[in-house]
Amino acid sequence: MQVRFFFFLLLFSSKLLAQQNDFPSKWEGEWQGTLQWFKTGSDTAINVEMKLNIQKGDSADSWNWQLIYGQNNADNRPYKLIQKDKQGTHWVIDERNGIVLDQYWVGDKLCGAFTVMNSTIINNYRMEEGHIIVEFYSIGSKPITTTGKGDDDVPYVNSYWVGSYQKAVLSRVK
Repeated sequence: MQVRFFFFLLLFSSKLLAQQNDFPSKWEGEWQGTLQWFKTGSDTAINVEMKLNIQKGDSADSWNWQLIYGQNNADNRPYKLIQKDKQGTHWVIDERNGIVLDQYWVGDKLCGAFTVMNSTIINNYRMEEGHIIVEFYSIGSKPITTTGKGDDDVPYVNSYWVGSYQKAVLSRVK
């Protein structure tokens, strides 16, 4: 039983490492689609054109990570994606303005969380059936309620306001 479990772990970790080694090289290219932005309390999406351009950077551990929103490239964000460890687990998105966002390879997704102007943004990017799926959640950075008793059996639990959800399915155009 232990040998089978060890073999499973070895096979599983090899598969995850292979997926990590494919990122971001297999994602390289120009991607576009429509970002759907849902605000809390509304079933109607605000649709925004979105592009993600991923190109090899000027060093072995960096990539150009360009996000573009709106018609006629109205909001152009030429970021850098930088690998921070040899395993490909820790990455950063350098916005080139002093803001650097930590990202982590979790399962098969590039994930991050950051707080700006009283909102915490949780993001993830994943490859699914030849498309890049992008998701952003915006939540309040301060709890709206705290419940529980604060002891070992029933600890305090904070709940947060969820302000919006954004999702884009991006297709490769180049």
